[in-house]
Amino acid sequence: MSGITTHVLDTARGKPAPGVPVVLEVLEVPDPPRWRRLGEATTDDDGRAKRLLPEGTVLIPGTYRITFATGVYYRALEIEGFYPEAAIVFDVRDAAQHYHVPLLLSPYGYTTYRGS
Repeated sequence: MSGITTHVLDTARGKPAPGVPVVLEVLEVPDPPRWRRLGEATTDDDGRAKRLLPEGTVLIPGTYRITFATGVYYRALEIEGFYPEAAIVFDVRDAAQHYHVPLLLSPYGYTTYRGS
């Protein structure tokens, strides 16, 4: 399993959110910010993206960003949403740990937390 995973749940529908494109980046330079793409995935039928880091990529401490193309998901459902994407920026301090970053999604809001 990747050192960084995510799970998208559609709280308005009470179901996992399959088919959400997800991009993982790491901050290379803080000022001005320059992000480097590490990997991408699309959530599976259970709303999970289990492999965001490419095989053999070593997780290192730093600042990471996961961007979810929520607009793609809602357009496929023919639902009008407010946010075309949701970006979550977080710090990896201990690269030996697993980082699970869930997204709870609805057409007009979203939230996240440090998962397990």
